[in-house]
Amino acid sequence: MNALSVEELGHSFGNRRVLQGVSFVVAEGRMCILLGRNGAGKTTLFSLITGLYHARAGSVHVFGQAMEANPSAALAQMGIVFQLPTLDLDLTAGENLRYHAALHGIPADLSKQRSREELSRLGVLDRIDHPTRALSGGQRRRVEIARALMHGPRLLLLDEPTAGLDVPGRRALERHVRELCRERGIAVLWATHFLEEVGADDDIVVLDQGRVRWAGRADRISTELGVESIAEAFASLTGSP
Repeated sequence: MNALSVEELGHSFGNRRVLQGVSFVVAEGRMCILLGRNGAGKTTLFSLITGLYHARAGSVHVFGQAMEANPSAALAQMGIVFQLPTLDLDLTAGENLRYHAALHGIPADLSKQRSREELSRLGVLDRIDHPTRALSGGQRRRVEIARALMHGPRLLLLDEPTAGLDVPGRRALERHVRELCRERGIAVLWATHFLEEVGADDDIVVLDQGRVRWAGRADRISTELGVESIAEAFASLTGSP
């Protein structure tokens, strides 16, 4: 089953068309990289998938649930990490997770257990009682991912999750998220403009000027376009170096 199906999605801000005819799928248990330069429409697309915006055209289905017809059921399957940080800096890491769990109706005892489990998996359990504002950027990102996993979603959406992190922090975050796919069968849609974040085994969707230019396995893009590398393929598809 597809975790996420986006079909002919379109959106405009006034007379400015931002997305047009966007279609792709994210398979269950797969890592899908949404690759596009800044301004390609990635964040607008995330806003439509998560129901922050209402699409002017097209549809979004999450494990068969239509976002437009049944948003609560669709959103219940999602864990979301937006591009801009959304943690409460006045709360500890653990308090941020437990507050999120309470919003999902998770009992306090289970919430405490899950918060420790998720922070442990992401290597920041030792920061559970630390004020969030005292954490590094990479630690905050891990806490945000842990929070997004508290209610047991089957689809994880991450919009530019490594923005502002140093190279070691970016690599560590990539490893953790790929482990979620392998070990827990979670589907991931990871939006980025960094070509080096694409793995050969990943699925890839290239978005440029609001349109999907290519979709498929990352290890096939160079061969299909007759070039030597993903970087050359991306430049060819987007018309820029």
